[in-house]
Amino acid sequence: MAKSKSANTRFSLGKRTGSQAAHRAIKEQLIVAGKVLVAEGQDDFTRGHISFRLPDNPNLFFMKAHSIGLDEITMQNILTIDLDGNVVAGSARRHSEVYIHSEIFKARADVNCVIHTHPTYSIALSATGRPLKCYSQPGALFYDALGVYTDTINLIRTHAMGAGVARALGQGRAVLLKNHGVVVTGATIAEAVIGTIMLENGAMVQLLVEAAGDPAPEFSRADIEKLKADITQPEQFTINFDYLVRRVKRCR
Repeated sequence: MAKSKSANTRFSLGKRTGSQAAHRAIKEQLIVAGKVLVAEGQDDFTRGHISFRLPDNPNLFFMKAHSIGLDEITMQNILTIDLDGNVVAGSARRHSEVYIHSEIFKARADVNCVIHTHPTYSIALSATGRPLKCYSQPGALFYDALGVYTDTINLIRTHAMGAGVARALGQGRAVLLKNHGVVVTGATIAEAVIGTIMLENGAMVQLLVEAAGDPAPEFSRADIEKLKADITQPEQFTINFDYLVRRVKRCR
């Protein structure tokens, strides 16, 4: 009996140690993701946030704390939050817009990472009321996969508002919050970060094209969907994210 108990104890400790190592690895990636986002112009003072669902408990997620920049995320200021938006671990201040993350995680079991930022060109495009066109390869990533939330320009500070963002997202990859910012999702941190950067690039190209006047037609749906399939391969996100991480580290 004692032998069995000892074996169970070793199994439990091993499992706990494995989870701790996995959690640490996720936090380390969140830290560097924040630095990449700032390096790519996605910062707006201390506004903007990133979260990641715990692989061993999908009802919890890690999230950047309030009052710090995306490039100031540390092991100590990452919060653990439940799907009701309650902090269950950590002592830092929670973002009031936590419900963007919690409600999307409730609605989309396939989403593990959520990013909210205030990028200039994406906000400008959202203010026009026009849809994102495939005037560039980054635009193809969001072809038929970009929602628009138009209920308010205000902060998303309630469960109901967060649920509204989740509805606007639908089964898509991202949602424009009209005159406010973007919310981008992914199965991985790499996917969400690269998606956020590509959405801003696609919006910038479109606004430049439209400012020049008389845009030529987009390519055919079949051609765009082929490109979309090519650039949404998981390896593509990983390769590009890893490059940006290396670049950030070289600049330290």
